[in-house]
Amino acid sequence: MDAGVPARAAALARRLRPRTLRGQLTTGLVVLLALACLAVGVTTVLALEGFLVRRLDQQLTASGGRFAASLEHEATPDSDNRPDTRGQSEGTFGARLLHGTTTQAAVVRDRTDAPVPLTAGDRRALVGLPVDGNGHSRRLSALGAYRLTAVRGDDQDVLITGLPLRPVEETVHRLEGVEAVVFGAALAATGVVGALWVRLSLRPLRRVTATAASVAERPLASGDVAMPEPVPVTDPRTEVGQVATAVNRMLGHVGSALERRQASEERLRHFAADASHELRTPVANIRGHAELALRHRGPVPPEVRRAVDRIHAESRRMSRLVDDLLLLARIDAGRALDRAPVDLTRLVLDATEDARAAGPEHRWLLDLPEEAVTVMGDEHRLHQAVGNLLANARTHTPDGTVVTVGLSAEEPGVRLTVADNGPGIPGELRPEVFGRFVRADHSRSRTAGSTGLGLAIVHAVVTAHDGTVDVESRPGRTVFTVVLPAPWPEGSSDHAERADGPC
Repeated sequence: MDAGVPARAAALARRLRPRTLRGQLTTGLVVLLALACLAVGVTTVLALEGFLVRRLDQQLTASGGRFAASLEHEATPDSDNRPDTRGQSEGTFGARLLHGTTTQAAVVRDRTDAPVPLTAGDRRALVGLPVDGNGHSRRLSALGAYRLTAVRGDDQDVLITGLPLRPVEETVHRLEGVEAVVFGAALAATGVVGALWVRLSLRPLRRVTATAASVAERPLASGDVAMPEPVPVTDPRTEVGQVATAVNRMLGHVGSALERRQASEERLRHFAADASHELRTPVANIRGHAELALRHRGPVPPEVRRAVDRIHAESRRMSRLVDDLLLLARIDAGRALDRAPVDLTRLVLDATEDARAAGPEHRWLLDLPEEAVTVMGDEHRLHQAVGNLLANARTHTPDGTVVTVGLSAEEPGVRLTVADNGPGIPGELRPEVFGRFVRADHSRSRTAGSTGLGLAIVHAVVTAHDGTVDVESRPGRTVFTVVLPAPWPEGSSDHAERADGPC
C-alpha cells in the first residue's frame, strides 16, 4: 500500500472540512442527526429481523415436525404413503437423517412435496444441525436461506423442518429502503433549516465581526479617527452577547485612548507652532547683531571673533530649525498648500544644481524624460522636498559618491527617485527614517548642521500633495522614491536620457 495514501486522504479531509463557524455548526448538526438516524435504523432493522425470525421459530415449533415426520416411511408408487403436506406453508422444508446420513429431503411447492437435491455442503450443514428443537439459520444451495429445527424421530432418526427466510429478508430490505428515503429527506431538510437557523442565530456575531473589521480598516495611526457605533447587545447572558459586550468595552477604551492621544498631539503641535513663532524674532535679532558685529572694522580680539562666528552659525541653524518646525506645524494643522502647475523637470534641474554647488565632491547624474513633466502643487514646498532629499544624500554619504536623480511620468503617477551608492541606512533606523529629529550619525549631523527634520518635511510635503515616499536601502545602494498622483502632458515620452558627467 502506498504510504502517501493516508496523507492524501487527510489533506483531502482538511480541504473538505468547512472553515466558517456557520458551516461547522451546520455540518455538526447534520452529522449528529445522521448518526442518530443510523442508530435508530440499525436498531429497528435488527429488532424487526429478530421479531420475524422468532415468529418463524414459533411456526416451526407449532408445526410439530409433521412434514418431516411423514418422511419416516418412504413412499412407493402404488401406495398412498406419501409425505403429508396438509397445513404446511409454501416452501416448508423437510429432511430425514438416519445414522448421520440424509435419506430424504423435500420441500412443499404448490401444496405438493418436491424432492430437493442436496450438495455435499448442504448435507454437512444438515448433519451438523443441533438436535435441540430450536431454530437455526442455514443456507441451502438449492433453496437459499432457511430457518431450520431438528428433533429426534420415532425410528431413531433425526427429523429436520425448515421455513424460508426470504420473506423476512424482503421485509427487512423494504424497511431499510423506507428508512433510507425518510432519513435522507430528514437530513436534507435538517441541513437547509439548520443552515438558516444557524445563520439567524449568528447574526449578532456577524455584526461584531463587521464592527471589528471596520475598526481594523480605519487609519488609527492618523490621529483623529471616528470610532464605529457600538454593537447592539441583545442578551448579555449568551456567548455572542458577552463577545459583543467585550468588543464594545474595547471600542470604548480605544476611542478614549485615541482622543487622549489626539488631544496630546494637538497640544504638542500648538506648542511647537507657538514656540517656533515666538522664537523667530529673537533668533532673527541674534543673527542680525552677530552679522553687524562681524562687519565691525575695528580691531577685534581673535577669541571674540571666533565667538561671534559661532553665534552667527548657530543663529542660522536655529533659524532653519524654527522654519522647519513652523512648516511642519502648518502642514499638521491642515493648512492648504498652493495648487498650481509646477514644471517638475525644471525644479529637479535647479535643485540638483544647488546640490552640486553645495557638494562638489559628489558626482551628480540626471535621468530625465525628453518632455517636461508637470504636476499640480506648491512649487516652493516641492522644491524644498527635493532639496532635502539631495541634501540627505550629500550629507550622509562620503565624497565621491554617485547620486542619480531620476524622473519619469508613468502609472500610477509622476515618479521621482534619488539614488546613491553610499553605505546605506542602518537596518534599525530604516523604519523610522521619516520621523522627526531622527539622525543616523548624531555627531556628524550636528557638525553638518542637520536638524533631523529634513526627511520628515519630505514626507509631510509629499503626503500633503496626496503622494507617497518610500526608501529601499542596502550597503552600496539607497533609493528614495517619491510618487505624485499628478497628470502629465499628452504625448509625453519617457525615454530616459542620462548625463554621464556632472550636471
